[in-house]
Formats: sequence, structure tokens, C-alpha cells
Amino acid sequence: MVRVAGLFSQTLSLFSRTEFHSAVREHGAEKYSKGFSCWDQFVAMLFCQLAQAKSLREISSGLSCCLGKLQHLGMKRAPSRSTLSYANARRPWELYETVFGQLLARCHTLAHGRRAKFRFRNKLYSLDSTVIDLCVTMFDWARFRRTKGAIKLHLLLDHEGYVPCFGVVTNGRVSDVKMAWAVNLPADSIIVMDRGYVDYLLFGQWCEAGVWFVTRMKEGTNYRVVEKREASAAGMRRDEVIELTGREASVKCPNRLRRIHYRDVESGDDLVFLTNHLGFAATTIARIYRDRWQVELFFKELKQNLKVKTFVGTSANAVRVQIWTALIAMPVLKFLQLKARYGWSLSKLVALLRWNLFTYRDLWEWLDNPDETPPIGSPGEQLALGLS
Repeated sequence: MVRVAGLFSQTLSLFSRTEFHSAVREHGAEKYSKGFSCWDQFVAMLFCQLAQAKSLREISSGLSCCLGKLQHLGMKRAPSRSTLSYANARRPWELYETVFGQLLARCHTLAHGRRAKFRFRNKLYSLDSTVIDLCVTMFDWARFRRTKGAIKLHLLLDHEGYVPCFGVVTNGRVSDVKMAWAVNLPADSIIVMDRGYVDYLLFGQWCEAGVWFVTRMKEGTNYRVVEKREASAAGMRRDEVIELTGREASVKCPNRLRRIHYRDVESGDDLVFLTNHLGFAATTIARIYRDRWQVELFFKELKQNLKVKTFVGTSANAVRVQIWTALIAMPVLKFLQLKARYGWSLSKLVALLRWNLFTYRDLWEWLDNPDETPPIGSPGEQLALGLS
């Protein structure tokens, strides 16, 4: 890593230029390009995310103010507003989806083993989606309802380090269950989700594949109790092994499942869990479902700290480019947060990084001790004012 450079330049060095250009060739993203490379576009859109730029003009002007430092970013010049707009509208957004996958491999290596809440060794995932509202008059391609536009971000979160491992951006009308079928889970892993993903045919497939699931049971589900277990832990009302008896459900998922009735001591809410794992303690199942809240926190941090609610382009391609660069920025921030010895909150890290993007500091020293890491090459004494 180049250490005598701005923090933004050192952050970009986390990306392999070789892998990036390999992805560019794979998607043919620079076909007919004239001077403005995909790397330039990527740097500009990542700058949009980290600097919280509100428009194409702010991206162009913000990079133009740092002409002497652009060479550290791998750029020859700052893009004009029209050039960046043209590239966002026409270059394939799939390029950034591929870069997102390349980055995740590095993040998961660092995050390995960072899940001290549970003693089991099974991989734990949370699956959820969030709706991003759009103005239907400006984004007519994303019509969701008669007067509303929306797109939906589907995400699979790995609980080791709480970094995503699968993401899909779809129209707002695409159902959650459809995306659950697209997720490829390893055997002996555990996936936790809410009631919106209940699909007994999918549950039957997971049972056959050796994948464990934890979800909420829908009201009105027909079943018969096969075995009653002792439920003596605090908050536990019932722990039962059941078989589905519904006309379709019993055919789609003939396997024995487990129904756990739990009352949350803090909120007083009654929760009924459905799982195919018969071995874990009932309290462990409840804790697994509670940890699903981490994917909700991920969506909250994404929307609060990065640019996914307002967009610098209106075409479908431009919106997807911006969302994927936000998803790329999020693992980078998580990587820096995990790497640092300082107890960063994500909001503080984003704020201070935004103010120091082009400051010459050693990135890792700054992450460990942000309050006492001086700029590199700063003058030791203040110049005296020439007053007569």
C-alpha cells in the first residue's frame, strides 16, 4: 500500500486493479470508450458515496479541486458532469456486481471467526430485503404502485463480521420468496428470516439438502403435535415437534419440524418460531432469531451513511450503478472497522473519513488512533504572517 498518499488513495489500494480490469474485460464495459475508463468511473462513484456528494456536479467539482492528488487515485483528470452521466447510463452495472463479489472474499477472510455470541460452528446467515422508494414521475421504469416507484435490495448477511455475501437488486414487485430460491446455501448452515419467506416447498428442499432454517410461524398453520418437550427456561411456553397437516404443506414439506412458543421477557411479545433443527436448545433458537436484527441494522446503516436514497442519475442503469457502489463501499467500511483497534462506530468512521479523504496520513495508524495521528509532511511550525 502507498502510505504517502491521501486516505482515499490508500482505501482504493484495497481493490486489486488486476481483478478489476479482468471484470471490465468480462463484461466488455469499456467498448467504444474514449479516454474515460471504467476505473475512473468507479473512483468517481466511490467518491460520491464516501464524500456524500449530492449531484454529478458535486462529484466533478470535488475531484477537480484535488487535481494534484488524482494521480494517486489512478486518474488523469476529473470527469465532467456529462461524461460521468453518460457512463452511468450506458456502462453495464453488472461490472460493479462482479467487483462486489471480488471484494467480499477479502472481507470474509478477515471476518472469519468473529462470532462469539454462539458456541456452535455452523455458518449463520440472515436473509432479508429492503424497499428503496423512488419518485414514479422521475423513475417511471420502477413503477411499484399507481403513484409510487420502488426498487428492492435483497441481501444475505453472514454473521461472521456481519458482512453481506449475496445481494440482488430487483424491481419492487419481486417477492422475497423468489429471491430465497436463488440463494445457494452450504450444507449444515443455518438461515434465519422473517415470515415473508415462508414457503413449505423451499423448506422441504432445505431439509433434504441438510440446511437448517429458523423463521416465524404463520398464524393459522395446520399441524399436529408429535412430541412435547420440557420448556423450563425463562420465557419459554412450549417446545413441540410437529408435522404439517395442511393439504399442500404436508406434501411440500413432509419432514418433522419444531414449534417453539416464546414470550420475550423485555417486550412481553409472544413469538412462535418454526425450525427444522431438533437438536438446539429452545433458548438458542430464540437467540438465533433475535440476532436476525443485525441485517435490519445493516440496512439502516447503509441508508443513513451512504447514498442509496437520493440518486445522481434517473435511468435504471445509473441507479443500479450507484446502489452497487454503495454496497461495495459498505464492506470496505466494515473491513476498516474490523481492522482498527480503535472502537469506531460506523457513522463516526464515515464522517471522519469524509473529512479526511485527501489528507496525507497513514491509513492504519489513523484508524488505530485518529485523534493523535498528524498529517504526513505537515510543516512543524506555522509560517509567520508578514505584517509590517
